[in-house]
Amino acid sequence: MNRSELVAALADRASVTRKDADAVLSALAGTVGDIVAKGDEKIIIPGFVSFERTHRAARTARNPQTGEPLQIPAGYGVKVSAGSRLKEAAKGK
Repeated sequence: MNRSELVAALADRASVTRKDADAVLSALAGTVGDIVAKGDEKIIIPGFVSFERTHRAARTARNPQTGEPLQIPAGYGVKVSAGSRLKEAAKGK
């Protein structure tokens, strides 16, 4: 499902216009991005999903072509965890 199909499905389910559904989806993505960028809060939508900024330590890796060691600097990533209702939906229940 691409973005326009998701917007259409949201608009149908919520009985709103596609423009309004798209605005809400954009606002959600922007808000989640802003909070994750700050890194001081975990976003939880109970039963559905949670987002959390994580720290990755610096490490040494190897170039697969040459075998030469590379130094990968410390950085940040995002941990996304499925909630209970989403896990049950994936099981087909």
